[in-house]
Amino acid sequence: MRTINIDEASADLPHLVEMAARGESFVIAKGGKPMVRVVPVDSTHRAGAKRIGILKDQFDIPEDFDRLCSDEIEVLFTGRI
Repeated sequence: MRTINIDEASADLPHLVEMAARGESFVIAKGGKPMVRVVPVDSTHRAGAKRIGILKDQFDIPEDFDRLCSDEIEVLFTGRI
């Protein structure tokens, strides 16, 4: 991923916006330290985006899921065997 100095970015903002709109992501750095990543709005990767239902129908949850290992857990909490 290309890194661009903040001074260069401020001088050439319209060109950089066009780059991002075409799908080219880049990083803006200040003093060599990366500060922000610029990505297009319609990017498929959005940090923190919740993907509800992505694993739907991919696995089965057993009917006794809420009781699995209940005896062992009780022993851990009470110390009684």
